[in-house]
Amino acid sequence: MNKSIICTVCPMSCNVTLELDDNGEIISVSGNRCPRGKTYSIKEHTAPERTLTTTVRAVGGVHPLLPVRTDKPIPKGLLLQAMKETAKITVKAPVKMGDVIVENFLNTGANLVASRDL
Repeated sequence: MNKSIICTVCPMSCNVTLELDDNGEIISVSGNRCPRGKTYSIKEHTAPERTLTTTVRAVGGVHPLLPVRTDKPIPKGLLLQAMKETAKITVKAPVKMGDVIVENFLNTGANLVASRDL
């Protein structure tokens, strides 16, 4: 069985093919034009992660919403739960870009940080 993944690490956007056994274990990796493509594809197959970017409510500032993001990728399977958690958050102005809004967000080791000043 084969699985195709488009690598997004660099602008080459390699079409990497993972050959998998019946249990979904990786047998071989092909199609990557650099070592980073191989690493990315294996990680994307075994434990995909994404950086969460969203907004939280804000009071006392010029804008009613504050853009936030995680400072490192979190497991892709937690994105829906993460969005539900951010919907509960309200911050008070002033906030500076980079300020930590929630430390160790969802016990992932990633912090939820402000993406702009408020």
